[in-house]
Amino acid sequence: MYLCQTKILKIMNSKKILNKTALVCGSTQGIGKAAALKLAEMGANVVLIARNKDKLQQAIADLSKKEGQNHQFIVADFSNPEELKKIITDFISEGNIINILINNTGGPKGGPIKDASVDEFINTFNQHLICNHILVQAIYPGMITSGYGRIINVISTSVKQPLPNLGVSNTIRGAVASWSKTLANELGQYGITVNNVLPGATNTIRLQGIAEAKSEKTGESVLDIFSEMAEESPMKRIAQPEEVAAAIAFLASPEASYINGINLPVDGGRTKSL
Repeated sequence: MYLCQTKILKIMNSKKILNKTALVCGSTQGIGKAAALKLAEMGANVVLIARNKDKLQQAIADLSKKEGQNHQFIVADFSNPEELKKIITDFISEGNIINILINNTGGPKGGPIKDASVDEFINTFNQHLICNHILVQAIYPGMITSGYGRIINVISTSVKQPLPNLGVSNTIRGAVASWSKTLANELGQYGITVNNVLPGATNTIRLQGIAEAKSEKTGESVLDIFSEMAEESPMKRIAQPEEVAAAIAFLASPEASYINGINLPVDGGRTKSL
């Protein structure tokens, strides 16, 4: 018992994630790239995954290597789950072990749920839940053998409070949150934690697109729409990607070793529920 406690304290006192490898999805821009940058600063080897090779090459050049890390990237399109499964299976079969998985995928287009097509639901379900599941199934055995596992899903505050005109996103994000909680219950026995980060309005290309779509529909300026979004938060501003990345990095760290199965809003207090 004493040796176990000593080991836990030693892990908790570590302020870095040296020699750990993090796979970050959607990592060429926005929250995904900010998370990759932060994890690299903390000493992790980072594997970027996205569909655009040129953007991946640009993003990997920005990652810190001050601890002598070896960063890599994987080209994969989450609209093709079977292709992703082959790519990640081949990557793991080459002896690569992932200790930290950041599931992060851009949301579908907005609009009322009553107008959404069946294909929108199916495609979004595949891109989010199915692809998340494919990655977890390929990666978690290595987490067990390595003795370190963190799975962090970047979802949305809509899992606590559905957002207007984001019907498909609200539905699928809720499914991902339920999948994640179930996974946390199953993997906790191996010391693997599974948590969700729920961003609110964050200054990303995704938010810009939502604002532009609303602008076209209502005639409001994009600037006014951003101002309205900021007013919804008690902090009267929207978040920067780096602020969401800081929460992701904490949950990926040894300091978060006993935090498991939670939804963590990073929204300045906008969500009304507890």
